[in-house]
Amino acid sequence: MHNWAGNIDFRPARVQRPTTVDEARRIIAGAGQVKVLGSGHSFNRIADTPGELLMLDGLPRGLDVSADRRTVTVTGSMRYAQLARELQPHGLALANLASLPHISVAGSCATGTHGSGDGQPGLASAVTALRLITSDGELLDLSRAEDPDRFAGSVVGLGALGAVVGLTLAVEPAFEVAQWVYDDVPLDRIADRFDEVFGAAYSVSAFTDWGGDTANVWVKRRTDREGGAHPGKRWLDGRLADGPRHPVPGLSPVHCTEQLGLPGPWHERLPHFRPDFTPSAGDELQSELLLPREAAPAAVAALRALGPRIAPLLLTSEIRTVAADDLWLSPCYGRDSVAVHCTWRPVEEPVRQAITLIEAELLPLGARPHWGKLFALRAEAVGALYERADDFRRLMTALDPRAAFRNDFIAAALAPQ
Repeated sequence: MHNWAGNIDFRPARVQRPTTVDEARRIIAGAGQVKVLGSGHSFNRIADTPGELLMLDGLPRGLDVSADRRTVTVTGSMRYAQLARELQPHGLALANLASLPHISVAGSCATGTHGSGDGQPGLASAVTALRLITSDGELLDLSRAEDPDRFAGSVVGLGALGAVVGLTLAVEPAFEVAQWVYDDVPLDRIADRFDEVFGAAYSVSAFTDWGGDTANVWVKRRTDREGGAHPGKRWLDGRLADGPRHPVPGLSPVHCTEQLGLPGPWHERLPHFRPDFTPSAGDELQSELLLPREAAPAAVAALRALGPRIAPLLLTSEIRTVAADDLWLSPCYGRDSVAVHCTWRPVEEPVRQAITLIEAELLPLGARPHWGKLFALRAEAVGALYERADDFRRLMTALDPRAAFRNDFIAAALAPQ
């Protein structure tokens, strides 16, 4: 059994697929060690365990819209693509989505996954309440309204506090988005006019391999707020694409979401990929660092300098922006952020060396690694990047005193000291 990319072989004693919450409670209460695996879209061993590996996709799936239509409650195993399809008939939407709609809601929130947009925090910020099974098999409900401190420590919980079997998410009226791509925007413009580039639309992404001097910029505008027009046929010295594009140069865009400015529902434009296929260039590895937004120009300069050494290993690299949040272990905790994501060719040792080079440049700028991606930094040093790490350790001890949900990854990064 392996993860989405195939670079991690899981090593549990058993794989369990409970079909009811009560069955999941019994398994967890009787397990020595246990972890929950969502869609398997992590690139490290954050979800591995030598004990019981729980797959919650057998639990009954439901969607409950609140009476005021401001929130929706879903089961933890639901994936964003399915959630979007079920929300749309209600005329409701999530504020943002990640690049891939195939990932699970609970797993994405637990690892601090995000989309892009100056005004949009990570996906976990949509959570207003969650239900989890603690290591004694009991159900625990936490909400921002009733238990704000423990709640802020639990949403990006790395699977270390319990098994999330339900989440309540903030929603809003459904909206439409129009998407364009600009070819060959100079990296100089992205660095020196960063706010203009990423403030041009509701969601903006820039793709480059750092081997040249330009990037392709994907611009996604909400038609109800920003209208349905693009910024111009020439913009920031780039040019409007004359056809659809794929984030990885040379690949067919047939499975990418609709471009060329055709408006469509939020969930069919905010992700880069359609939900009805496996979105991969083949085998790949991924890493990501999130920095304070003000470090963006220095980060771009550093990566351009590394270009000759890292470009041969890259399929593509994406720059995005994410708004600050108050979730203790979110990489965007307390600061507006710029995210630098790398999709690598599947050559593990050269990629590890390349990630080491990047971290040497970006960690001094305040970078924090994405919890579910590859990083070269020692795990025990990652926890030191979070000012609320000690509070999380205390919460982890309180909710899981027998360390049932603690694996080697968690123990190294955040074990109680």
